[in-house]
Amino acid sequence: MPPSSSIALIGYRGTGKTTVAQLLASRWDYDWVDADVEIELQAGKSITEIFDESGEETFRDLEAEVVAKLCQRERTVVALGGGAILRQENRKCLASCSSVVWLKASPEVIAERLLGDPTTSARRPNLTNHGGRTEIDNLLRQREPIYRTCATLEVDTDNRSPAEIVDEIFEAIS
Repeated sequence: MPPSSSIALIGYRGTGKTTVAQLLASRWDYDWVDADVEIELQAGKSITEIFDESGEETFRDLEAEVVAKLCQRERTVVALGGGAILRQENRKCLASCSSVVWLKASPEVIAERLLGDPTTSARRPNLTNHGGRTEIDNLLRQREPIYRTCATLEVDTDNRSPAEIVDEIFEAIS
């Protein structure tokens, strides 16, 4: 029996949160939502445009509003942005979810996936001056302890199909 409150998927960009959210929601006949898409809809512009025009702090403020709303939904799988866990207020909201699943991937796999995603550069800004693999390594080093603290379940996505990942999550929290 699936939980009735929301299930949050956390992890670095490129770990499969959106794809897994769609498949998991379908399996349970839940709604699913991508928090980054909700932020873009609310702002009327892409995340890159928000960063360019107003800065990361404004983006994080919008993100906090969206996370608070999404974590209150029932029967919903929520794919959060990679940095959503950075703010304490978001971490408190995550505690109201029935499960918080950390989708993990190695820096090599993340870099490969991001290079293969044509929407990444258009929608998602570099978060450091370096970009690329250096950025991935640095941000993972900073964020992994926070992901670990928030997660009720950790799932490795390296060399696994979305269906295999969904099966693992489904078995662990049903």
